[in-house]
Amino acid sequence: MNLPQQSLNSRSAPGGAAFAYNKRILVIEDDLDISHLLEINLRDNAYDVDVANNGLDGFELACAEEYQLIVLDLMLPGLDGLEICKRLRSQEITVPILMLTAKTSELDRVLGLGLGADDYLSKPFSIMELQARVKAILRRVDLSSQPATATTSESIESGGLYIDVPGRQVSVDGQALELTAKEFDLLLHFARHPGRVYSRGQLLDQIWGYSHSGYEHTVNTHINRLRKKIERNPERANFIETVWGVGYRFRELASELVNESRAPDNVA
Repeated sequence: MNLPQQSLNSRSAPGGAAFAYNKRILVIEDDLDISHLLEINLRDNAYDVDVANNGLDGFELACAEEYQLIVLDLMLPGLDGLEICKRLRSQEITVPILMLTAKTSELDRVLGLGLGADDYLSKPFSIMELQARVKAILRRVDLSSQPATATTSESIESGGLYIDVPGRQVSVDGQALELTAKEFDLLLHFARHPGRVYSRGQLLDQIWGYSHSGYEHTVNTHINRLRKKIERNPERANFIETVWGVGYRFRELASELVNESRAPDNVA
C-alpha cells in the first residue's frame, strides 16, 4: 500500500466547533455502508476522517499517521481488529481505540484478552451513542495533552508509586510505566480517593463518562490491565484491591498529595 501525501479519503474538516477542529480519526471498517455512514457523521461534526476498509491498510495508516482516535471493527479481512490492537500496543502506539463488535460473544472475547482498547461499542448502535463516545474519548485526549500552567506540579506518592499529574507520567520504584489515557485516568481517580470503594457502575460513569448497563466488564478489563503494569505481584494487589461484591478501592498506603516544583530525584 502506497501512502498518499493526504491519507486515504482524507480532507480538511469544515469550520466547525473548536473542540473538533483538526482532530483526526481513523475508521477501520470493512462494511462499506457502515464506514461511509461513520465517515459522513464524523465529518459533520468537524473531524478529519481517514477510512480503511481492510485490516492491513488500516494498520499501516495507524502506524504512519498521527490520529487522536481509531474506530476499529473487530472482524476485518487481512488483519482482524484484535491483532491490530495488539500490534499497536506492542509498538507503544497509545492512540485511543474505540472497538466495534457485532455481538456480545465477540465483546466478551475482546474484554477477556484485554489488548488495550479504550472503549467498546456493540452493533447495532445509534449514531448519537457513537458521537457521545467519540466526544468523551477526545475530551480526555485534549485534557491529557494540555501542559501544566501552574508554577508547581501536583503529584501523588504511595508505597513506591509516583504519579506526576500534569505530566501524566507514572512510575513504580523509579521505573517509568507506559499507560494508556484511560488507564492513567482510572489510576488517578483511585489515587486521589484512597480507601474509598467504587462500584463498577460508578467507575464507568465517572471515568468513561457514561452509564450503560452491561458494560461494567469494561471496568474489570481495564483494572486487570492496569494491575499488570503497576503491581509488583498482580496476584496480590498492593495498590488497587477488590472489595468482593462491591467493587474496587485504592489502598491507603500513606498516600501523599504533594505540590512541588520538581519530581523526586529517583524519577526521570
